[in-house]
Amino acid sequence: MSLETMEPTPTWDAEAHAETVDVLEQLDDLTFKIWGADWCKDCRAELPDFAAALDAAGVDEDRIEQYEVDRDKNGPLTEEYEVELIATIVVERDGGEIARFEEEEPVPAAIYLADQLRESELAH
Repeated sequence: MSLETMEPTPTWDAEAHAETVDVLEQLDDLTFKIWGADWCKDCRAELPDFAAALDAAGVDEDRIEQYEVDRDKNGPLTEEYEVELIATIVVERDGGEIARFEEEEPVPAAIYLADQLRESELAH
């Protein structure tokens, strides 16, 4: 299953976001779980740029899991991951959550998650 909103934005500028791409590129042991819907305006605004960042970083498709939700925000694993807002992106390492983006964050998903990942990696 693939969300149309996860088609990378062709105009997204990887050079302008080099720090974000660099973080996503270096951490090659992460899995990205993405909940969204093509009917959702927040997902249409957020996910194409996030997909472009993953693409620019060369993240393998097998490390990107997409879950479509209905208008009541029900879908695969929504209860287990306590998904209440979409878009929601959970980043995992070895099955453990290390970062999360939810639609209400004040910055784009790629930047927000790269910042969280940079901080969590520096803490180790």
